[in-house]
Amino acid sequence: MTGEFIEALLDARRPVIMELKRQDAAGHDLFGDRSAARLVADYQDVGAPCLSVVTGRWFGGTRDLLHEVVAATDLPVLQKDFITRRSQLHQARESGASAILLTAALLPRATLGQLVDLGLRLGLTPFVEVTTEEEISRVPRAEECVVAVNNKDIATRERGAGDLGRSSSLLPAVLSSGTRCPVSAGAVRCPDDAARLLGEGYAGVLVGTGLLRAASLPEWLDGLDARLDARLGARLDAGLEPDPPVRRPADPPTTDLWR
Repeated sequence: MTGEFIEALLDARRPVIMELKRQDAAGHDLFGDRSAARLVADYQDVGAPCLSVVTGRWFGGTRDLLHEVVAATDLPVLQKDFITRRSQLHQARESGASAILLTAALLPRATLGQLVDLGLRLGLTPFVEVTTEEEISRVPRAEECVVAVNNKDIATRERGAGDLGRSSSLLPAVLSSGTRCPVSAGAVRCPDDAARLLGEGYAGVLVGTGLLRAASLPEWLDGLDARLDARLGARLDAGLEPDPPVRRPADPPTTDLWR
């Protein structure tokens, strides 16, 4: 159903899109001896609102990985790949995806509009990735889309540390687009990064490598909770209005499930 992915994220206690990606940009393995089903189970156990699956070959992805994930969960799933053709949207829907990545830098205005329209007709949420104000201005029907700032650059195959400052500087333009669901994606490695972006006003963050390389998934997320709570306390002590609420589990997990 259209909007399923957005509603899951907006209603989340902890708005982190948790990603499955077989390799990082340098080709280093991120799964280790963990199966896709094991990773899905771990993400579900810590309360993931929705998942992202990288099927692009740059990161060792395949459509089979999407099938494995969809078979293992009822959570909404984003397919991340370089989607440029209508047939790919039909394939995504048939594979059970709930959302599809559309990279504004790769798509002329007319093509982006056509793919957004078709995606919405098929019940897919367009997850439109942007890196500039000009790209943001080209997102059609933004109120029905996720508008996601990519903190890395596809021109360099997303190698390098990325720039979280891009998300900070582009947030006003993203909000002006009309989207209900601004997301910061890429280069979010630690709880400090995620807490800052959520505190600035993003409705969600997408984290892949940072979670897959974490020594303990629950500890990473507990760290996020602690930083969000500290940020709220500091604002209240200073007599400022709290940031937009981020709902989190009342009893965060304490057992290390990341094995």
